[in-house]
Amino acid sequence: MSRNVEDVNEDRIAREFIRLAEIASPSFREREVADYVKYRFDQLGLEVMEDDTGDKIGGDCGNIYARLPGEKNRPAFFLCSHMDTVNPANGVKVEFKEGVFRSEGSTILGGDDKGGIAAILEMLEMLRHQPLAHGDLEILLTVAEERGLLGSKNFDCDRLQSKFGYVLDSSGNPGTMVVAAPAQNLMDIIVRGRAAHAGIEPERGINAIQVAGQALAQLTLGRIDAETTANMGVIEGGKATNIIPDSCFIQGEVRSLDRKKMDSLTTQITSEFTRVAEAAGARSEVRVTFQYPEFRLNKSLKAFKIAAKAAGKAGLKISYETSGGGSDANIINASGKTAANLGIGMKQVHTTEEFLILSDLAADARWLWEIVRLNAGLS
Repeated sequence: MSRNVEDVNEDRIAREFIRLAEIASPSFREREVADYVKYRFDQLGLEVMEDDTGDKIGGDCGNIYARLPGEKNRPAFFLCSHMDTVNPANGVKVEFKEGVFRSEGSTILGGDDKGGIAAILEMLEMLRHQPLAHGDLEILLTVAEERGLLGSKNFDCDRLQSKFGYVLDSSGNPGTMVVAAPAQNLMDIIVRGRAAHAGIEPERGINAIQVAGQALAQLTLGRIDAETTANMGVIEGGKATNIIPDSCFIQGEVRSLDRKKMDSLTTQITSEFTRVAEAAGARSEVRVTFQYPEFRLNKSLKAFKIAAKAAGKAGLKISYETSGGGSDANIINASGKTAANLGIGMKQVHTTEEFLILSDLAADARWLWEIVRLNAGLS
């Protein structure tokens, strides 16, 4: 166990997390939480700026970049979390009982990713109360991560002077490090049929919803193999029960650690919709948007070596995992920096049953503290 365990103030980090979680910040509406973290960074002595990503993506604020200057002869590193959450996000009320944070039940909690932000703020508080020599510490808090990593996509990663750092955005327990994550294609599919009165002349119509259903029934979805998944998650169509629907919209995704597999499966799905639609006298239109690239990292990299040693000093079980989800680490790694995604202990994320355990939150801050020490050569 770290000799600095006592420096993690659990009451302080609990209050910080609750304060953050109860500020509504669904994607594109992060203004209030951004203003709060800018205020906190200023309190803690960081240089703070906000970029123009909000204007680019139709949001109400941009990414927050902050820097805590350090000694020039010690290496720098960065930390990254995101400020937005999925819905339902308005009116979050945190219930904290027996060391566990939950929402009151009608909203998400927001541990994804306000747990990461709270851990960063606690580590900075520890630095303020027990100063130690360190290099420059850069912090990036992004917007619209939950909407296809839009914040990090529009951030100028050249602003990061550090060669490596950590994204705090994995659901694994503290001590977990993500060494690989998939690429993703987003698929928007429209099936075009023909409208007609459903009671008077249904024979003249081509039911786009039915055609879409027939195409969907031919697809293999879910876990395709160890590296690849596919899902069709949205379907919309029709205007009234007495009208044969002339269009149906489907939105889905394909992910894989292997880009060729992802593209091949995307082509197969596109071809299947084309085949089924044409056989029914309808047609399909498919738009594919490449969301983000995959990454595979070697755990012998400096970022992982430091994080692993720090986890050991913090009393954490070390684990290396492959993720099925994307994060800002995908974008940062593609820029040429090394970004290891760390497990912060969030559970059942993106649901109203989401929860986060205080001991995990404290462990996150302790882990970051040990990373700061080790990176500065103070082991």
